Amino acid sequence: MRLQAGRVRGLDRGSTLAIAVSKGRILSEFRTLLDRMEIKCAEDPETSRSLVIPLKDRGLRLVIVRAADVPTYVEYGAADLGVAGKDVLLEYRGEGFYEPLDLDIARCKLVVAGKAEPLPRAGRLRVATKYVQTTRRHFAQKGDQVEVIHLYGSMELAPLVGLADCIVDLMDTGNTLKANGLVVLETIAEISARLIINKAAMKMKNTAVKALIAELAKALDQTATDRNLAL
Repeated sequence: MRLQAGRVRGLDRGSTLAIAVSKGRILSEFRTLLDRMEIKCAEDPETSRSLVIPLKDRGLRLVIVRAADVPTYVEYGAADLGVAGKDVLLEYRGEGFYEPLDLDIARCKLVVAGKAEPLPRAGRLRVATKYVQTTRRHFAQKGDQVEVIHLYGSMELAPLVGLADCIVDLMDTGNTLKANGLVVLETIAEISARLIINKAAMKMKNTAVKALIAELAKALDQTATDRNLAL
């Protein structure tokens, strides 16, 4: 049976705010923002086996989940807030949360990439990706017919062995594409991590949620100022 969005199940949170986030680059850069706000984790979430990490002296805790699951935890109320890449949100397209803040972390691009030669014009393009829905929408908007091949990793291999004509994947430096003889054919979206908020939590915990948003916005402004001064 499908849970009702916004309904809390199994997490006794009391008056605290639970923030869903995934390990890796997003968590590392989000912790830098928390450090600027003088918010510290009670234990290191990168090494701890605990999946719920309290934050010291604040009514906050991190809930460690898979990146693709962050929107689900927030939409259904198991977490009040979440930090998710825009690539995940484009693919998920949920309606049970707000997206009030671009955290300007974990920046990269979602691109179409392939060999440095024209793509076939006859028949359907074969496109390998883990972003199935985003890829279908992108090519449909262009009026192109494509066959989407769902892969979970090593996207760069697909054009090299003839599995696909091109790929849709995240690109940071572009070094992996270059090493495999691939080039960017098109940029679909600029990607960064966003703060998302459960709609029910925004109503029920409005004061606490707005205070956290304000603190994060202030930390982002200070980060931007420091970056400009360093130029």
